[in-house]
Amino acid sequence: MPERVGLRAVLERSHEISALAITEPPAYAAVLRVLYALTARVCGLDVEDDGSGVDWSERRLAILDAGCLPADGIDAYFTAWAHRLDLFDPVRPWMQDPRLAQQCDPARLAGVNKLVTTRSSGNNHSWFGHVQDADPDPVPADEAALSLLTWHYYGPSGRGSARKVNGESTASMMAGPLRGSLSYHPEGTTLFVSLLAGLLRPDPQVRRETDRCPWEQEDLPDPAGPARAPRGPCSRLTAVSQHALLLVPDAHHAGMVSDAFITWAHREGRLPRTDPYLLWQISQQNNPYPRPADAGRALWRDLDALLLAQPGGTAQARRPEVFDTALEVCDVCERPLAVRALGFDQDGQAKDRQFVAGLTPPVLDAAEREEPGTAPAVGWLRRCGEMYGRRAEYAVRRACALYMREAKPKEAEAWAGQAAALYWPRAEEEFWSRFAGLDRTGALLVDAGLDRQQTRRAFLKIAETAFDTVTHPVCHTQRGARAVADARTELYGGRRTSRPATSATPA
Repeated sequence: MPERVGLRAVLERSHEISALAITEPPAYAAVLRVLYALTARVCGLDVEDDGSGVDWSERRLAILDAGCLPADGIDAYFTAWAHRLDLFDPVRPWMQDPRLAQQCDPARLAGVNKLVTTRSSGNNHSWFGHVQDADPDPVPADEAALSLLTWHYYGPSGRGSARKVNGESTASMMAGPLRGSLSYHPEGTTLFVSLLAGLLRPDPQVRRETDRCPWEQEDLPDPAGPARAPRGPCSRLTAVSQHALLLVPDAHHAGMVSDAFITWAHREGRLPRTDPYLLWQISQQNNPYPRPADAGRALWRDLDALLLAQPGGTAQARRPEVFDTALEVCDVCERPLAVRALGFDQDGQAKDRQFVAGLTPPVLDAAEREEPGTAPAVGWLRRCGEMYGRRAEYAVRRACALYMREAKPKEAEAWAGQAAALYWPRAEEEFWSRFAGLDRTGALLVDAGLDRQQTRRAFLKIAETAFDTVTHPVCHTQRGARAVADARTELYGGRRTSRPATSATPA
């Protein structure tokens, strides 16, 4: 298998590929959405009723039984649309707007360093290498394509290149549809299985003629008007960008990009965020919003929200829409599906913090629809682990406050950070160990065989070890020993007569 392949080769050889070798999680998530749309097209799964009289789910399972994506479907699609899938096509370059060459000032391009998210631009600190805006290195076309997609899905708000449309010039951009979010994707033993599991069942009214990807549209969208509303799963996955870009090929090196136009795509309105791979929850103002990517939060802490249809809790989390149909694929796979999490820890405007990625063991056989007795036990297991993590962090904060004799000493957060770094990795190991031991046969009716008392002791032991390690340096003085002894009670619930509901011991 070559190190780099195009979209057609990925689909043709998806049954030979275990997973994509894309190192940047936001680019990985963006490519998956494009591949989902292409998979639906080449398999004829982009409409619920294809005229054959066979149910959509049955058609998908028939392709799964075949062991590879249909060669005739791939050939027909790429024959029809090859002219729209060229990154440097002079008329309609893929996922770009060629009008920017006239609508933006060519003397004020964004620069290739701004295009590539892992490069620093302007006065920002370097991430993975030292580059200079005055003399930037061109980027290979394959890397530029990944950066192009990252901008379409995770691009910032703020100022871009000024774009003049109908005599009016503005540079204000809106944030991308996935900015700051974490998406969850069902994953099988091969990319072929993963792509089929990640497909959305179209609504009955969806038509191919109107549910179009950007490169399938007959004409470019009107930037002065509102964005085109998605009309089905393909446009919902690929045609929701708030940014317009145009790559500038390097004049001296074929297959390289030396600069880029980056600006706004639509002057009016913003498309609603309805991505089917996000975990949605409810704010205090009763508004739905996607769970944000958090580089400090391990994937296992979201597992019950992914497995349970109604996990409960104040956040009222709702698992990603795609999981409802992914379970159909999980039913017939020899090995249960895993979950791959991909995201970008960002603020809502222009600050990028850290990539976020994770991969669970095979877990979807424990989903509520598949195994009703297992999923609630997973929820309790997660709550128990989180409770002792919160207690450990609170306890070291309190120990620091008592030792420093201040209400909120600045050192307290550093202590809490050390405790978190010690607790959460070991708690994750404990979680997966006990998750693997849950009964999936239905023979053990109570908590799928989970021993709650033993589980509490295990998480408590990890919390105690983290607390002792962080506080040990101050225990050699009488004041420190007294502060540590007093704060240690917080690991067991504290001495207070009432505690917040979130710290209560799971029943």
